[in-house]
Parts: sequence; C-alpha cells; structure tokens
Amino acid sequence: MERWQAAGRALLHMLVVWAVGTVTIAVLAGILPDFRLQSADGDDFTRIGAAAALAAGAFGLLNALVWPLLVRALLLVPAIVLALLVYLLNGVMLLLAVRLVPDWRGEIDPPTAVLIAAVVSAACSAASGTLALRDDEAYRRRLARMAGRRTGRRARRGADAAAPQPPGTVFLQLDGVGHDVLLRAVRDPARAPVRGPARADRDNPPLMPTLASWLAGGTHRLVPWRTDWSSQTGASQLGILHGSNFDVPAFRWYEKETGRIVVCNSPSDAAELERRARSRPGARGLLEEDGASRGNLFGGGASQLALVLSAAARRDRRTRSRHGYFAYFSDPAHAVRTTGSFLAEVVREVRQSTRARLRGDRPRVPRGGLYPLVRAFATVVERDVVVAAVLGDMLAGRSTVYADLVAYDEVAHHSGVDSEDARQVLARLDRSIRLIARAAEYAPRPYRFVLLSDHGQSHGETFAARYGVSLRELVLSCCGLPAGGRRARHRRHRPARLTARDRTEYEIEAEAAREEIAGAEAREAARAALHRPERAPAVHPPADRPIVLGSGNLGLVSFPDIPGRATREQIERAHPGLLGVLAGHPGVGFLLVATEDERGSVVLGAGGAEHWIATGEVVGKDPLAPFGEGAVEAVRRTDAFPHVADIMVNSACDPLTGEVHAFEAQIGSHGGLGGGQSRAFLLHPADLPAPPRPLAGAEAVHTVLRGWLEESVGPQVPVAGRNPAA
Repeated sequence: MERWQAAGRALLHMLVVWAVGTVTIAVLAGILPDFRLQSADGDDFTRIGAAAALAAGAFGLLNALVWPLLVRALLLVPAIVLALLVYLLNGVMLLLAVRLVPDWRGEIDPPTAVLIAAVVSAACSAASGTLALRDDEAYRRRLARMAGRRTGRRARRGADAAAPQPPGTVFLQLDGVGHDVLLRAVRDPARAPVRGPARADRDNPPLMPTLASWLAGGTHRLVPWRTDWSSQTGASQLGILHGSNFDVPAFRWYEKETGRIVVCNSPSDAAELERRARSRPGARGLLEEDGASRGNLFGGGASQLALVLSAAARRDRRTRSRHGYFAYFSDPAHAVRTTGSFLAEVVREVRQSTRARLRGDRPRVPRGGLYPLVRAFATVVERDVVVAAVLGDMLAGRSTVYADLVAYDEVAHHSGVDSEDARQVLARLDRSIRLIARAAEYAPRPYRFVLLSDHGQSHGETFAARYGVSLRELVLSCCGLPAGGRRARHRRHRPARLTARDRTEYEIEAEAAREEIAGAEAREAARAALHRPERAPAVHPPADRPIVLGSGNLGLVSFPDIPGRATREQIERAHPGLLGVLAGHPGVGFLLVATEDERGSVVLGAGGAEHWIATGEVVGKDPLAPFGEGAVEAVRRTDAFPHVADIMVNSACDPLTGEVHAFEAQIGSHGGLGGGQSRAFLLHPADLPAPPRPLAGAEAVHTVLRGWLEESVGPQVPVAGRNPAA
C-alpha cells in the first residue's frame, strides 16, 4: 500500500509541475510579442492550451533526458561560462521542444526562447521545491537526483538490505568567523527589538538559529582554538588538512633563493605548498580515506575535488568532480536561481557601500571596481556550488567531507567584522547549514557535523588611513629610496614604456598594489573558476630595494641584497635608523629580527624594549604582552621557519578594543597577532572526546580531527558496495 501511495504522490507531483509549466508558457505567449502559440489567423483556446501543454511536456522531458548529458560533456568549460551557457542551451531545447509539438502553428524567436526557457525552468523548479517541502519522499528523490543516485526499486531494496553503516563526518569551515563572533550570532537576536528587549526567542530568534539550537539542545559543544602567528587561511587550512603548515610565515612572502613572491591563493603556489606539506615527516591528509574536498585552498588528500585551488591548474578526472559542477548545473533551474541571487548580491553591495559612504562611516575602504562581482561570486556562486557538492557527497555516502564557505570572510574584510552586511551573511550561512543537516536524514549513512573556522578577524582602521603612509612607503623612505606614491601608481599603468630594470620594479609595485586592493581568497577562486591564467610573480628584484609585503596586520620586509636571513646588525649597517623608526612607530606593535648575538632572535618594541625569544629575557616593557597568551610560542615557532622575513612587523593592537591596523585595504583583517583574528572556533558533537585546552595551532586541530575520525568508529570506510573513487 505504501508503495502505491508513493507512486500516486510522485504522479501528482509530476502533473502539478507540468501544469505550472503549461500555464507559464501560455501566459508568456500572451505577454511576449515575439512568441505565439497559435497561427496568424488565430486558434481557439483549447488548441492553444494543448500546444502549451505539449510544449511544456516536451521541454520537461528533454531537460530530464538530454540536459545531464550536455552538462557532462561541458565539464571542462569554466564554471561561470557554464552557468551562462545554461541559458543558451536551455533556449535551444525549448526551440526543439516546440518543434516536436504536432501541427505547430506558432512563432518564436531564438532570443525569446532563451528568456522563456529561463522563466519556465524557474517556475517549474519553484513548484517542485514547494511540493517537496511538504512531502519527505519527494524531497528525498530531489536530493537523490542531485547526487546522481538511482532511486529505482532495485536501488531502494539494496539500501534496505545493507548492513548499518558507520557514521561519516562533514567538516564545514566558516571562513573568518571568530569564536566571539559566533557566540554573538547564536546568542544575540537577529534584529534589534523595536521597543525594549525581545519578549521571547520565538518572537526574535538568534541570528544563527540552527547553531543556537544545536548548542542549546546539548548536541554540540563550542570551544575556541588559538591560531598560529600567521592567522590566515593558507597557513590554517594547510595545517588542518595536511597536518603541517611548517614554513608558511604569512599569506605572501618573498623567497630569496628563487627570487619569487609566494602567495597562498595562487593555484601554482598552493600546489607547491601542498607538496611541501605532504613531504613533511608524519604529515597525512585528513581526507585520504574516501574523502571529498570542496571549495578549499588545498585537497587534504581527497579523491574527490571541486573548487580546490591547488588543483585548479590540472585538467584531469580528479578535478572534474561529478558531485561538483555537474551535480549543480544538471538542474537548469539552479543556473536561473544562482544568477538571480548573484545579480541581487551585486545590487545589495552597491547599495550598502553607497549608504556607508553617504553616512560617512569610519573606518571605510574602497569597495568599487570588480569588488561587487567578487563578493557576489563568494557569497552566492561559490556557496551554492559547494553546498550542492556537499549534499551530493552525503547522498553518495562519502565517509569524510571538508568544505569551506568563504562568504563571511570576504564581506567582513570590506564591511567590518560586526557590520550589518556581515551579519546578513551569517544568517544566510546558517540557512545553508540547516539545509545540509536536513539532507543527512536521506543519506545512506548517519553523519556527524563538525563546524570550525580557520581564523577570526580583527577590526580597525588601516595603517595607511590612520597614519597617512603605507608600511611600504615608510620602509622605503627610511632606506633613502623614493616611496612611489601617485607618480608610481600612474607608472604602473604604462609597463610597456619601462626599461628592463624598471619593469621588474613595476611588477613588484603592482604586487604591492594588488595586496592593498585585494587581499581576499575569493578573488583567485573566481579567476580559477573562469580558467583565467595566473598572475606571473615578480622575479629578480633590484638588489638595492627592499621587498615589503602585507598579510593583514602582519608586514614582511626582505632585503634581496643580503644573502640568507639578514641580522639586526646587517640591517643597521645597511639602513641606519630603519629598525628604530619601525619599532617606535605608534602603529607598530613589535618587530622580529635575527641577531648575531648568541641569544638568537629578538622582538623589538618602542622605547628600546626587547624580548629575546630563545631565553625569554625581557628588557623594558614586554612588547609581546599586549598580544595575550600564546604570543611568545607563536612567534618562537615562526622564527624557526626557513623563509621567515628579514623583518617581521606586527601592527599595534589596542588591548581594550582589540583594534589593529592592517597593511592592506581591509577594515576587518587577519594574518598576524592581535584582537579576534587569533581566536577561532571548533563546534563539535557532544559525544566526541573534548579537545585539549588550550588548543593551539592548526596542526593541533588536525590531530584532534584525525583522532575523531579514527577513535570513535575506526578508520573511515566507504559505504558497503560503493567504489570510493566513484
């Protein structure tokens, strides 16, 4: 009886969606001048309705049978280009559908067909989704189609007969969401009450109600963890996924032996960093056992990859994940919905940035140029594809999934850590988490959800805005070199007229300009999705010019003309007064430099303060004291890296407000020490062993996650009968 009821509901579902498509086509025929269902002489209402019904049925059948094959054939096309091709191909299928209608007497232009196909797809998808929300079986079938799984009688019978499966684990990384930010999001109401406090939670729920319910219900626990000195995604995610982030001193740094600037969000550099991490003794990928990596900088040893930057340059089968672009674009309505959301997000960013400028908000950074498109890509396109890929992985029964949702990090950089813009993103992330958690009910195995962040963010006015000079300009002026400024920025637009030497300087200045303007991971992810070539790094810089790079509020100064790591004594001989000016600047918290003294490296602060890292000896007021517990250990570890810069510059931090000064154009920043950027979170099921306290460093987080995968149910294994490489 249940089987017949399910079949009846499925038939009713199909008829309702067909009727919606029929009505939509008929209405469009009456509105659009270039689309007619009847002949020029006119037809009766019955004949017009029959033509609309037949066209809707043929269009739906072609979408179901032909569309998945077309998308599979186009998997090598860049993601955003594929999304645009969806409209054209959908229009072609509508033209074919109407030609299949017997005795077709109407007219339709190809451009109009594209529009009609988009509207019909959206209407049918909305109707199907509304019915699915009221029907668990329909919802299960819809999710199963996203995963590419058969839902026929044989597949269901096999699933029912299978032995119980050990639980899988889904790791969701909320990029840039600090521990304190998450606490406020699960405690504070979603909106301020009109009059007085909210009377009940149901009247004004928390900003992230899904996570709040997990914590309130006792199913999950929230613990903080302290990042390394390099508090940014490249270092943190490499350590979490591969168990080692050794020799990653910042988001970008200069390597003297090759003359290259390494940047964590460059696909080729990310691949090299992954190779280095995997070659470290004892390093092991978190996702090596039947894992999937979605939207990350690194693969983590996973067999399935989608939107993974370290694999972006490859064009092999491992990067054409069946559960990535194919799973998402196999439904044409996804392209319609994502495009609409993308355009809405662009408009939202333009409106929000304009309002902030008119209000005179401070601090504020430029948000023009391509930024609205980059933000929309991070908060809409990347989110939608990653969420769909995770749903597909779960419904395919994959053992371990690690996905990065970068939306908050991108918006907080430019709008602020606690801005209304960023709060809206947190609310949308909560809805994505709720969708993923709900889908677990239909997966062939139970799933545990572990949420974590790679770092937090610290607020504050930029260094250049507060003091009227960038770190690069300050260093160059102390070295007696021209600081660039408006003339240099103008020169960067005319590289063809430069000499060979000046062209190298142009490359370095262009890199400095990019880091002042960009600085977020989403920009290179968008370039990779478009298959755009990587920017060539600057090589062989002039020996008499220092390289000054920024990574949030962490600055790196390197001297190409000094072999190896420059010492304090060598720097003072070459550039007298530089260290004193930097250490005494009110926007600088401390410097780290090597010395020729037997005590090793030293941290320098204002007023001649010193903290000798190896011995712990402090002269004057400890320059590391304002940066809290763990600062000494974090600096000591970085000091041992082969590619630590000649001068490591950490901006000042207000111990009361946590305000820092980024060396990039970001009012929400991360990359160094100070404020909330060093305090990430780990939210885990309550039945898993509690991690050690304090939990410090990305490598320590990897150890905890690895222990959870292995100790609770043993090594992660695929669902019985499924090929892990499928």
